[in-house]
Amino acid sequence: MKKHLIIIIYFISIFSFAQSNLVFNKKFVQSEDNWVAFPADSTGSYNLGFIYIDSQAGLTFDYEGSFKIDEKGKFNFKKKEIEGAMKYRLEPNDVLVAFIPENKFAELGIKKVPDWLRFYKSDENTIERQYRWGYRYNGWGECEKALEFLNQAYKQNPKFKGLKVELAYSYNCLEKYSKSIEILMQALKEETATSYLIKELIYAQAKSGNLQEAESTFNSYLTKIEDKTYKSENAYNILQGYFLKKDKANFQRWLTESNLKTDKTFQPYVEQMISNLK
Repeated sequence: MKKHLIIIIYFISIFSFAQSNLVFNKKFVQSEDNWVAFPADSTGSYNLGFIYIDSQAGLTFDYEGSFKIDEKGKFNFKKKEIEGAMKYRLEPNDVLVAFIPENKFAELGIKKVPDWLRFYKSDENTIERQYRWGYRYNGWGECEKALEFLNQAYKQNPKFKGLKVELAYSYNCLEKYSKSIEILMQALKEETATSYLIKELIYAQAKSGNLQEAESTFNSYLTKIEDKTYKSENAYNILQGYFLKKDKANFQRWLTESNLKTDKTFQPYVEQMISNLK
């Protein structure tokens, strides 16, 4: 009986310690409104802070202090030495942080939601903020997260300027091309076409295999839109579509019509496709 009791206590202690372990598996862009720790330094000290989004500065880390974990799994907190806020702008990258377990908040003397955060949430439910946050997350490649904000904005005002094309960008990113085409065709009925909108439409059409439609869109808006920023990119997406289908005849025809061979940006990729088709 005593032996069994010792074993049970042993496993409880192991489990308890495991609960205090930090898992470094979150990128900055996945950590909005969370307390996080950075990997320990050479002394075993972890930097602690709160990640949020500032509407002007973007991803921001509010530094609170540091802590060490003792042999019992306790988080021993050391407050920052400088008074006042210490905020650092974060650029999206591959650095991984760990979320602080809620059962450790009391040990660290932190609240789940810092009091000062309310000043950054005053416009939380406005369509402008929902759109702006969706735009940011799309830019960071977090398109699933972007859709959460953009869909909320769409419920408030589906005709908000730029909203439909930003939704389409999310759908294209997530390879939901039919949804992208549907909302962009709707946008073309309600607003003036932009080079960005046409780029997303051609991309969706090409990726879904509707290459003749993509060509038609390309030729139809070539003279209607003065901004030629995405002209070569649009042509390339169509050409790549023919390449992936191994449609040599249409590949060669479109290569000649689009004059992509002379575009220095896409020339290396075009030449590689030509070589592979041979």
